[in-house]
Amino acid sequence: MQRQRFFRISLGWQIIIGLILGIVLGQIFYQNKAAIQVMQNIGTMFISMIQMIVLPIVISCLTVGIANMGDIRKLGRIGLKTLIYFEIMTTLAIIIGIIVANVTHPGTYIDIHSLKSSDISQYAATAKTAKHSGIWSILMSIIPTNIFASLGKGDMLPIIFFSVLFGLGTASIGEQGKVIVDILNAVANVMFKVTNWVMRLAPIGVCALIGVTVGEMGFSSLKPLGLFIIIAYATMAFFVFVVMAIVGHIFHVRFFELFRIIENEVVLAFTTASSEAALPKMMEKMQKYGSSKGIVSFVIPTGYTFNLDGSAIYQSLAALFLAQAYNIHLTLGQQITLVVVLMLTSKGMAGVPGASFVVLLATVSTIGVPMAGLTFIAGIDRLVDMGRTAVNVVGNSLATVIIAKSENEFDEDKREKYVASYTRGD
Repeated sequence: MQRQRFFRISLGWQIIIGLILGIVLGQIFYQNKAAIQVMQNIGTMFISMIQMIVLPIVISCLTVGIANMGDIRKLGRIGLKTLIYFEIMTTLAIIIGIIVANVTHPGTYIDIHSLKSSDISQYAATAKTAKHSGIWSILMSIIPTNIFASLGKGDMLPIIFFSVLFGLGTASIGEQGKVIVDILNAVANVMFKVTNWVMRLAPIGVCALIGVTVGEMGFSSLKPLGLFIIIAYATMAFFVFVVMAIVGHIFHVRFFELFRIIENEVVLAFTTASSEAALPKMMEKMQKYGSSKGIVSFVIPTGYTFNLDGSAIYQSLAALFLAQAYNIHLTLGQQITLVVVLMLTSKGMAGVPGASFVVLLATVSTIGVPMAGLTFIAGIDRLVDMGRTAVNVVGNSLATVIIAKSENEFDEDKREKYVASYTRGD
Protein backbone atom coordinates (compact mmCIF):
# COMPACT_ATOMS: atom_id res chain seq x y z
CA MET A 1 0.00 0.00 0.00
CA GLN A 2 2.87 2.38 0.85
CA ARG A 3 4.42 1.75 -2.56
CA GLN A 4 1.17 2.60 -4.37
CA ARG A 5 0.82 5.81 -2.36
CA PHE A 6 4.41 6.83 -3.19
CA PHE A 7 3.80 6.67 -6.94
CA ARG A 8 0.38 8.32 -6.87
CA ILE A 9 0.23 11.49 -8.97
CA SER A 10 -1.83 14.30 -7.44
CA LEU A 11 -4.79 15.75 -9.35
CA GLY A 12 -2.94 19.05 -9.83
CA TRP A 13 -0.04 17.31 -11.59
CA GLN A 14 -2.47 15.20 -13.62
CA ILE A 15 -4.14 18.42 -14.83
CA ILE A 16 -0.75 19.95 -15.72
CA ILE A 17 0.17 16.78 -17.66
CA GLY A 18 -3.20 17.08 -19.44
CA LEU A 19 -2.37 20.72 -20.23
CA ILE A 20 1.00 19.77 -21.79
CA LEU A 21 -0.53 16.89 -23.79
CA GLY A 22 -3.29 19.24 -24.99
CA ILE A 23 -0.71 21.75 -26.27
CA VAL A 24 1.15 18.95 -28.08
CA LEU A 25 -2.06 17.53 -29.61
CA GLY A 26 -3.23 21.00 -30.60
CA GLN A 27 0.01 21.65 -32.45
CA ILE A 28 -0.06 18.21 -34.11
CA PHE A 29 -3.66 18.69 -35.26
CA TYR A 30 -3.36 22.42 -36.08
CA GLN A 31 -6.29 23.43 -38.33
CA ASN A 32 -7.41 19.77 -38.51
CA LYS A 33 -11.17 20.32 -38.26
CA ALA A 34 -12.06 16.68 -37.56
CA ALA A 35 -9.57 16.37 -34.67
CA ILE A 36 -10.53 19.78 -33.29
CA GLN A 37 -14.22 18.79 -33.34
CA VAL A 38 -13.47 15.58 -31.41
CA MET A 39 -11.48 17.51 -28.77
CA GLN A 40 -14.20 20.18 -28.62
CA ASN A 41 -16.86 17.55 -27.95
CA ILE A 42 -14.81 15.86 -25.21
CA GLY A 43 -14.09 19.23 -23.56
CA THR A 44 -17.74 20.26 -23.78
CA MET A 45 -18.82 16.98 -22.19
CA PHE A 46 -16.50 17.60 -19.24
CA ILE A 47 -17.73 21.18 -18.72
CA SER A 48 -21.34 19.94 -19.01
CA MET A 49 -20.71 17.40 -16.24
CA ILE A 50 -19.38 20.20 -14.02
CA GLN A 51 -22.38 22.41 -14.83
CA MET A 52 -24.64 19.48 -13.94
CA ILE A 53 -23.18 19.52 -10.41
CA VAL A 54 -22.97 23.27 -9.75
CA LEU A 55 -26.63 24.22 -9.27
CA PRO A 56 -27.63 21.34 -6.93
CA ILE A 57 -24.60 22.21 -4.74
CA VAL A 58 -25.36 25.95 -4.73
CA ILE A 59 -29.05 25.48 -3.92
CA SER A 60 -28.57 22.83 -1.21
CA CYS A 61 -25.58 24.51 0.50
CA LEU A 62 -26.97 28.05 0.28
CA THR A 63 -30.43 27.06 1.56
CA VAL A 64 -28.95 25.09 4.49
CA GLY A 65 -26.43 27.85 5.25
CA ILE A 66 -29.09 30.58 5.30
CA ALA A 67 -31.49 28.36 7.31
CA ASN A 68 -28.78 27.80 9.94
CA MET A 69 -28.05 31.53 9.97
CA GLY A 70 -31.74 32.31 10.33
CA ASP A 71 -31.21 36.07 10.83
CA ILE A 72 -32.25 38.37 8.01
CA ARG A 73 -30.34 41.33 9.48
CA LYS A 74 -27.15 39.28 9.66
CA LEU A 75 -27.72 38.10 6.09
CA GLY A 76 -28.19 41.70 4.94
CA ARG A 77 -24.96 42.71 6.67
CA ILE A 78 -23.02 39.84 5.05
CA GLY A 79 -24.52 40.64 1.64
CA LEU A 80 -23.59 44.32 1.93
CA LYS A 81 -20.04 43.51 3.06
CA THR A 82 -19.62 41.04 0.20
CA LEU A 83 -20.83 43.43 -2.50
CA ILE A 84 -18.76 46.36 -1.16
CA TYR A 85 -15.65 44.15 -0.98
CA PHE A 86 -16.11 42.91 -4.56
CA GLU A 87 -16.79 46.45 -5.81
CA ILE A 88 -13.64 47.86 -4.17
CA MET A 89 -11.42 45.04 -5.45
CA THR A 90 -12.87 45.26 -8.98
CA THR A 91 -12.39 49.04 -9.08
CA LEU A 92 -8.81 48.59 -7.83
CA ALA A 93 -8.21 46.03 -10.60
CA ILE A 94 -9.51 48.46 -13.26
CA ILE A 95 -7.27 51.26 -11.97
CA ILE A 96 -4.20 48.97 -11.88
CA GLY A 97 -4.93 47.83 -15.46
CA ILE A 98 -5.11 51.45 -16.63
CA ILE A 99 -1.89 52.42 -14.81
CA VAL A 100 -0.01 49.45 -16.33
CA ALA A 101 -1.31 50.30 -19.82
CA ASN A 102 -0.15 53.92 -19.39
CA VAL A 103 3.30 52.84 -18.20
CA THR A 104 3.96 50.05 -20.73
CA HIS A 105 2.11 51.44 -23.81
CA PRO A 106 1.62 47.99 -25.42
CA GLY A 107 -0.52 49.38 -28.26
CA THR A 108 2.21 51.64 -29.62
CA TYR A 109 4.40 48.69 -30.64
CA ILE A 110 2.08 47.13 -33.19
CA ASP A 111 0.47 47.99 -36.52
CA ILE A 112 -3.20 47.35 -35.79
CA HIS A 113 -4.04 46.93 -39.48
CA SER A 114 -1.50 44.13 -39.92
CA LEU A 115 -3.35 41.93 -37.43
CA LYS A 116 -5.72 39.19 -38.47
CA SER A 117 -9.36 39.99 -37.67
CA SER A 118 -11.87 37.57 -36.14
CA ASP A 119 -15.65 37.37 -36.27
CA ILE A 120 -17.28 39.08 -33.26
CA SER A 121 -20.89 39.06 -34.46
CA GLN A 122 -21.87 36.61 -31.69
CA TYR A 123 -21.05 39.29 -29.09
CA ALA A 124 -22.31 42.38 -30.94
CA ALA A 125 -26.04 41.94 -30.25
CA THR A 126 -25.46 41.30 -26.56
CA ALA A 127 -23.23 44.36 -26.28
CA LYS A 128 -25.89 46.53 -27.95
CA THR A 129 -28.42 45.35 -25.35
CA ALA A 130 -25.92 46.01 -22.54
CA LYS A 131 -25.58 49.66 -23.54
CA HIS A 132 -29.29 50.24 -23.03
CA SER A 133 -29.70 48.21 -19.83
CA GLY A 134 -29.87 50.31 -16.68
CA ILE A 135 -29.79 49.56 -12.97
CA TRP A 136 -33.52 48.76 -12.94
CA SER A 137 -33.25 46.02 -15.55
CA ILE A 138 -30.36 44.48 -13.58
CA LEU A 139 -32.35 44.56 -10.33
CA MET A 140 -35.45 43.14 -12.02
CA SER A 141 -33.45 40.27 -13.51
CA ILE A 142 -32.49 39.13 -10.00
CA ILE A 143 -36.09 38.20 -9.15
CA PRO A 144 -37.19 35.00 -10.93
CA THR A 145 -40.71 34.72 -12.28
CA ASN A 146 -40.15 30.98 -12.68
CA ILE A 147 -37.38 29.39 -10.62
CA PHE A 148 -37.38 26.28 -12.82
CA ALA A 149 -36.80 28.44 -15.90
CA SER A 150 -33.87 30.12 -14.10
CA LEU A 151 -32.48 26.70 -13.20
CA GLY A 152 -32.80 25.60 -16.83
CA LYS A 153 -30.89 28.66 -18.04
CA GLY A 154 -28.37 28.54 -15.20
CA ASP A 155 -29.05 32.16 -14.15
CA MET A 156 -27.10 32.35 -10.90
CA LEU A 157 -28.49 35.58 -9.40
CA PRO A 158 -32.20 34.55 -9.49
CA ILE A 159 -31.20 31.14 -8.09
CA ILE A 160 -29.29 32.80 -5.22
CA PHE A 161 -32.26 35.10 -4.54
CA PHE A 162 -34.70 32.17 -4.39
CA SER A 163 -32.37 30.02 -2.26
CA VAL A 164 -31.89 32.84 0.26
CA LEU A 165 -35.66 33.31 0.62
CA PHE A 166 -36.19 29.53 0.78
CA GLY A 167 -33.53 29.26 3.49
CA LEU A 168 -35.08 32.07 5.54
CA GLY A 169 -38.52 30.46 5.14
CA THR A 170 -37.09 27.10 6.25
CA ALA A 171 -35.59 28.70 9.38
CA SER A 172 -38.88 30.43 10.22
CA ILE A 173 -40.95 27.20 10.51
CA GLY A 174 -38.81 25.70 13.28
CA GLU A 175 -38.88 21.92 13.75
CA GLN A 176 -40.60 21.28 10.40
CA GLY A 177 -37.74 23.05 8.65
CA LYS A 178 -35.20 20.58 10.08
CA VAL A 179 -36.54 17.92 7.71
CA ILE A 180 -35.72 20.16 4.73
CA VAL A 181 -32.29 20.97 6.17
CA ASP A 182 -31.49 17.25 6.66
CA ILE A 183 -32.60 16.40 3.11
CA LEU A 184 -30.59 19.25 1.53
CA ASN A 185 -27.55 18.38 3.67
CA ALA A 186 -27.75 14.86 2.25
CA VAL A 187 -28.11 16.27 -1.29
CA ALA A 188 -24.99 18.44 -0.78
CA ASN A 189 -22.98 15.47 0.51
CA VAL A 190 -24.06 13.33 -2.45
CA MET A 191 -23.15 16.07 -4.93
CA PHE A 192 -19.71 16.58 -3.34
CA LYS A 193 -19.14 12.83 -3.73
CA VAL A 194 -20.20 13.06 -7.40
CA THR A 195 -17.84 16.04 -7.78
CA ASN A 196 -14.91 13.88 -6.66
CA TRP A 197 -15.82 11.30 -9.33
CA VAL A 198 -16.16 13.91 -12.07
CA MET A 199 -12.86 15.57 -11.11
CA ARG A 200 -11.03 12.36 -11.98
CA LEU A 201 -11.87 13.20 -15.60
CA ALA A 202 -10.42 16.73 -15.29
CA PRO A 203 -7.05 15.91 -16.95
CA ILE A 204 -8.88 14.52 -20.01
CA GLY A 205 -11.21 17.54 -20.17
CA VAL A 206 -8.30 19.95 -19.79
CA CYS A 207 -6.28 18.17 -22.48
CA ALA A 208 -9.19 18.42 -24.91
CA LEU A 209 -10.00 22.09 -24.19
CA ILE A 210 -6.39 23.24 -24.48
CA GLY A 211 -5.99 21.12 -27.62
CA VAL A 212 -8.91 22.98 -29.21
CA THR A 213 -7.44 26.39 -28.35
CA VAL A 214 -3.98 25.57 -29.75
CA GLY A 215 -5.41 23.66 -32.71
CA GLU A 216 -7.55 26.62 -33.79
CA MET A 217 -5.04 29.41 -33.14
CA GLY A 218 -1.57 27.90 -33.43
CA PHE A 219 1.44 29.63 -31.93
CA SER A 220 2.23 31.77 -34.97
CA SER A 221 -0.99 33.79 -34.57
CA LEU A 222 0.08 34.81 -31.03
CA LYS A 223 3.31 36.53 -32.06
CA PRO A 224 1.88 39.95 -33.09
CA LEU A 225 -0.06 40.23 -29.81
CA GLY A 226 2.60 38.51 -27.69
CA LEU A 227 3.55 41.68 -25.78
CA PHE A 228 -0.07 42.43 -24.87
CA ILE A 229 -0.58 38.83 -23.64
CA ILE A 230 2.62 38.98 -21.53
CA ILE A 231 1.65 42.34 -20.00
CA ALA A 232 -1.88 41.08 -19.26
CA TYR A 233 -0.58 37.98 -17.47
CA ALA A 234 2.12 39.94 -15.60
CA THR A 235 -0.50 42.41 -14.37
CA MET A 236 -2.80 39.59 -13.24
CA ALA A 237 0.10 37.90 -11.42
CA PHE A 238 0.95 41.22 -9.71
CA PHE A 239 -2.68 41.64 -8.63
CA VAL A 240 -2.85 38.12 -7.17
CA PHE A 241 0.54 37.82 -5.47
CA VAL A 242 1.00 41.44 -4.39
CA VAL A 243 -2.37 43.21 -4.12
CA MET A 244 -4.39 40.23 -2.86
CA ALA A 245 -1.55 39.18 -0.56
CA ILE A 246 -1.52 42.69 0.99
CA VAL A 247 -5.32 42.68 1.35
CA GLY A 248 -5.08 39.23 2.95
CA HIS A 249 -2.42 40.49 5.39
CA ILE A 250 -4.62 43.46 6.36
CA PHE A 251 -7.44 41.05 7.27
CA HIS A 252 -5.08 38.50 8.92
CA VAL A 253 -5.50 35.90 6.19
CA ARG A 254 -2.56 33.58 5.41
CA PHE A 255 -2.80 34.24 1.68
CA PHE A 256 -0.03 31.97 0.42
CA GLU A 257 -1.27 29.12 2.59
CA LEU A 258 -4.75 29.67 1.16
CA PHE A 259 -3.34 29.71 -2.37
CA ARG A 260 -1.57 26.40 -1.69
CA ILE A 261 -4.89 24.88 -0.61
CA ILE A 262 -6.76 25.96 -3.77
CA GLU A 263 -3.92 25.58 -6.30
CA ASN A 264 -5.58 22.57 -8.00
CA GLU A 265 -8.79 24.56 -8.47
CA VAL A 266 -6.82 27.54 -9.81
CA VAL A 267 -5.06 25.29 -12.34
CA LEU A 268 -8.42 23.75 -13.31
CA ALA A 269 -10.04 27.18 -13.75
CA PHE A 270 -7.04 28.36 -15.78
CA THR A 271 -6.91 25.38 -18.12
CA THR A 272 -10.69 25.20 -18.70
CA ALA A 273 -11.27 29.00 -18.66
CA SER A 274 -14.38 28.21 -16.60
CA SER A 275 -15.14 29.43 -13.07
CA GLU A 276 -17.87 26.80 -12.90
CA ALA A 277 -15.28 24.03 -13.21
CA ALA A 278 -13.71 25.07 -9.90
CA LEU A 279 -16.86 26.09 -8.00
CA PRO A 280 -17.95 22.72 -6.49
CA LYS A 281 -14.53 21.88 -5.03
CA MET A 282 -13.99 25.49 -3.94
CA MET A 283 -17.16 25.39 -1.85
CA GLU A 284 -16.11 22.09 -0.29
CA LYS A 285 -12.55 23.25 0.47
CA MET A 286 -13.50 26.63 1.92
CA GLN A 287 -15.77 24.89 4.44
CA LYS A 288 -12.99 22.45 5.36
CA TYR A 289 -10.54 25.36 5.61
CA GLY A 290 -12.62 26.93 8.39
CA SER A 291 -15.27 29.24 6.89
CA SER A 292 -18.84 28.59 7.97
CA LYS A 293 -21.23 26.91 5.55
CA GLY A 294 -23.51 29.97 5.41
CA ILE A 295 -20.67 32.34 4.44
CA VAL A 296 -19.18 29.94 1.86
CA SER A 297 -22.57 29.21 0.30
CA PHE A 298 -23.38 32.90 -0.07
CA VAL A 299 -20.02 34.49 -0.97
CA ILE A 300 -18.72 32.03 -3.59
CA PRO A 301 -21.87 31.90 -5.80
CA THR A 302 -22.23 35.69 -5.45
CA GLY A 303 -18.58 36.09 -6.41
CA TYR A 304 -19.29 33.95 -9.46
CA THR A 305 -21.30 36.89 -10.83
CA PHE A 306 -19.84 39.95 -9.04
CA ASN A 307 -16.16 39.12 -8.48
CA LEU A 308 -14.58 40.41 -11.68
CA ASP A 309 -10.97 41.17 -10.74
CA GLY A 310 -9.34 39.28 -13.62
CA SER A 311 -11.91 40.49 -16.12
CA ALA A 312 -11.50 44.11 -14.93
CA ILE A 313 -7.72 44.00 -15.45
CA TYR A 314 -8.15 42.62 -18.98
CA GLN A 315 -10.89 45.09 -19.95
CA SER A 316 -8.96 48.19 -18.83
CA LEU A 317 -5.72 46.95 -20.42
CA ALA A 318 -7.45 46.02 -23.69
CA ALA A 319 -9.35 49.33 -23.93
CA LEU A 320 -6.16 51.39 -23.60
CA PHE A 321 -4.20 48.96 -25.79
CA LEU A 322 -6.67 49.55 -28.64
CA ALA A 323 -6.73 53.31 -28.05
CA GLN A 324 -2.91 53.39 -28.26
CA ALA A 325 -2.92 51.18 -31.36
CA TYR A 326 -5.25 53.67 -33.09
CA ASN A 327 -3.16 56.65 -31.82
CA ILE A 328 -6.07 57.93 -29.74
CA HIS A 329 -4.76 60.04 -26.86
CA LEU A 330 -6.95 59.79 -23.76
CA THR A 331 -6.96 62.60 -21.22
CA LEU A 332 -7.08 61.91 -17.47
CA GLY A 333 -10.76 62.83 -17.51
CA GLN A 334 -11.49 60.34 -20.30
CA GLN A 335 -9.62 57.60 -18.43
CA ILE A 336 -11.61 58.31 -15.25
CA THR A 337 -14.76 58.10 -17.37
CA LEU A 338 -13.52 54.74 -18.67
CA VAL A 339 -13.13 53.47 -15.08
CA VAL A 340 -16.71 54.49 -14.25
CA VAL A 341 -18.15 53.03 -17.47
CA LEU A 342 -16.34 49.72 -16.91
CA MET A 343 -17.59 49.58 -13.31
CA LEU A 344 -21.20 50.09 -14.40
CA THR A 345 -21.20 48.02 -17.59
CA SER A 346 -19.58 44.97 -15.99
CA LYS A 347 -22.35 44.71 -13.38
CA GLY A 348 -24.90 44.11 -16.13
CA MET A 349 -22.90 41.26 -17.64
CA ALA A 350 -23.25 38.64 -14.91
CA GLY A 351 -23.87 35.24 -16.47
CA VAL A 352 -23.52 36.48 -20.07
CA PRO A 353 -21.43 34.18 -22.32
CA GLY A 354 -18.12 35.87 -23.19
CA ALA A 355 -18.94 38.55 -20.61
CA SER A 356 -15.52 40.26 -20.60
CA PHE A 357 -15.49 40.67 -24.36
CA VAL A 358 -19.12 41.89 -24.36
CA VAL A 359 -18.21 44.53 -21.74
CA LEU A 360 -15.38 45.71 -24.02
CA LEU A 361 -17.77 45.96 -26.96
CA ALA A 362 -20.17 48.03 -24.88
CA THR A 363 -17.37 50.26 -23.55
CA VAL A 364 -14.70 51.06 -26.18
CA SER A 365 -16.97 53.30 -28.27
CA THR A 366 -17.08 55.75 -25.33
CA ILE A 367 -13.33 56.45 -25.80
CA GLY A 368 -13.49 56.67 -29.60
CA VAL A 369 -12.05 53.26 -30.46
CA PRO A 370 -13.63 51.80 -33.63
CA MET A 371 -15.70 48.68 -32.97
CA ALA A 372 -13.70 46.96 -35.72
CA GLY A 373 -10.62 47.18 -33.50
CA LEU A 374 -12.00 44.45 -31.28
CA THR A 375 -11.94 41.99 -34.17
CA PHE A 376 -8.14 42.08 -33.98
CA ILE A 377 -7.92 40.89 -30.36
CA ALA A 378 -10.92 38.53 -30.45
CA GLY A 379 -8.65 35.67 -31.49
CA ILE A 380 -6.67 35.76 -28.23
CA ASP A 381 -9.71 36.26 -25.99
CA ARG A 382 -9.85 32.58 -25.03
CA LEU A 383 -6.15 32.56 -24.11
CA VAL A 384 -6.42 35.64 -21.86
CA ASP A 385 -9.73 34.32 -20.49
CA MET A 386 -7.79 31.47 -18.89
CA GLY A 387 -5.78 33.94 -16.81
CA ARG A 388 -8.66 36.18 -15.79
CA THR A 389 -10.75 33.16 -14.75
CA ALA A 390 -7.94 31.94 -12.48
CA VAL A 391 -7.67 35.42 -10.90
CA ASN A 392 -11.43 35.47 -10.24
CA VAL A 393 -11.25 32.06 -8.52
CA VAL A 394 -8.41 33.20 -6.21
CA GLY A 395 -10.37 36.38 -5.43
CA ASN A 396 -13.42 34.32 -4.49
CA SER A 397 -11.51 32.22 -1.99
CA LEU A 398 -9.88 35.27 -0.38
CA ALA A 399 -13.23 37.07 -0.13
CA THR A 400 -14.80 34.04 1.55
CA VAL A 401 -12.19 33.91 4.31
CA ILE A 402 -12.21 37.71 4.81
CA ILE A 403 -16.01 37.87 5.15
CA ALA A 404 -16.02 34.82 7.45
CA LYS A 405 -13.37 36.42 9.70
CA SER A 406 -15.27 39.71 9.77
CA GLU A 407 -18.35 37.84 11.05
CA ASN A 408 -16.35 35.71 13.55
CA GLU A 409 -17.39 32.63 11.58
CA PHE A 410 -13.94 31.34 10.79
CA ASP A 411 -12.70 28.32 12.77
CA GLU A 412 -8.90 28.55 13.22
CA ASP A 413 -8.69 25.07 14.78
CA LYS A 414 -10.48 23.61 11.77
CA ARG A 415 -8.07 25.48 9.47
CA GLU A 416 -5.00 24.12 11.26
CA LYS A 417 -6.28 20.54 11.13
CA TYR A 418 -7.20 20.80 7.46
CA VAL A 419 -3.87 22.39 6.48
CA ALA A 420 -2.01 19.66 8.37
CA SER A 421 -4.02 16.87 6.69
CA TYR A 422 -3.71 18.57 3.28
CA THR A 423 0.07 18.84 3.66
CA ARG A 424 0.26 15.15 4.52
CA GLY A 425 -1.89 14.38 1.47
CA ASP A 426 -4.70 12.72 3.47
